[in-house]
Amino acid sequence: MSETESEIQIRDNRAAGRLEAVRGDEVAGRIAYFVLTSPSPALVPVHTTVEPAYEGQGIAGSLARELYTIAAREGIPVAPLCPYVVKWAARHPDEAPAADPELLRAATEWLRAHPGRF
Repeated sequence: MSETESEIQIRDNRAAGRLEAVRGDEVAGRIAYFVLTSPSPALVPVHTTVEPAYEGQGIAGSLARELYTIAAREGIPVAPLCPYVVKWAARHPDEAPAADPELLRAATEWLRAHPGRF
């Protein structure tokens, strides 16, 4: 396997609501998220998963960092409900601006209204 093939790539599968870390054809990890539209747009990560074979390789942190990068590029905030992303954001305040409490409440309400989504 070439070095390029062994590298982890991160792709935004927005239609499926997943930010995915992939190596070749294999998904090594993912952040499930949705796009909140009201009261204002925000990316809302709900759950982070890393496959056992890839644990301890920084994949979850790379996914969290990319989520915040995407949000910044799109000019929208992140309202994290995922416990991992909340902890990551607290450790990286320079990369992860604090979430607006109103957006967090709206995201929580949305999630409660869509219980089978995640």
